[in-house]
Amino acid sequence: MAAQSHVPGEGDDDASRRYRPGYELVAEQLLNYIAEQDLRSGDRLPTEQGLAHILGASRNVTREAVKVLAAIGRLSVRRGAGIFVAESTGGPADDELSHFRPTSMEHVLMLLDYRTVIESETARRAASLATPIEVRAIRESAETSLRAAQAADGHAFARADTEFHDAVGAAAHNVFLRSSVANVRRFASQSDVLLFHGDAPGSLEVAAQQHLAIAEAVAAGEADLARELMVEHIATTQSQFERKIRDRLFNLDGRGAPKVPVQPSRSTSAAEEPPSQETSAS
Repeated sequence: MAAQSHVPGEGDDDASRRYRPGYELVAEQLLNYIAEQDLRSGDRLPTEQGLAHILGASRNVTREAVKVLAAIGRLSVRRGAGIFVAESTGGPADDELSHFRPTSMEHVLMLLDYRTVIESETARRAASLATPIEVRAIRESAETSLRAAQAADGHAFARADTEFHDAVGAAAHNVFLRSSVANVRRFASQSDVLLFHGDAPGSLEVAAQQHLAIAEAVAAGEADLARELMVEHIATTQSQFERKIRDRLFNLDGRGAPKVPVQPSRSTSAAEEPPSQETSAS
């Protein structure tokens, strides 16, 4: 059974009393280790056993942490060769992104700031340039997200949410804006996995209603309104992320956020076996 740490959330729902398994804490520690050691894309990490020793965790928990980080594209595990920081797909600027920490307040806020800049402009252009077919795609994905929210189907909502933002990006008629939207959401999904276990950080229905409002503004050709509504939508997400991260920083076991030891040390936070189920980003 995994060592788990309590993560208080908002409200009295079950998700607010969720516990974090040890392998997720070790995944976070491992990302901190990569940043502190200034490792870059393609750099080789210590062996699984070596990482376990450095992080003060069991080998089994470390193995599960590596699997999680490989699944979200942060590590590359090559049979017979070792564990590596995942290769970037771009130029030197992407090397800085390889140090993105999905559970860091500073990094998540930078990401959301960038998302606001990109997606607000995307929504504004979509309202001016969307074709009838593109408007229909935006509306249908927004309506699908509302049905999923009302059914409390997080996985269906996540798919509809992705389709909605992709549809708005496509309607902006700028391949670079559309690519930026997809890229920023890829990083956000890493926070979804490590902070929210693949669930949405807040009310699905609130987000779905915001999707519908943006869709209607785009359909009406209200460019400024579409931009304002997208800014509001992302601001809602930001407040949810801030609350969740603050909960973790200040309430996690009453100890604060886990840190990576410079020298090998013992840890009791991740000493047990992780559960076998996999997590997936929303």
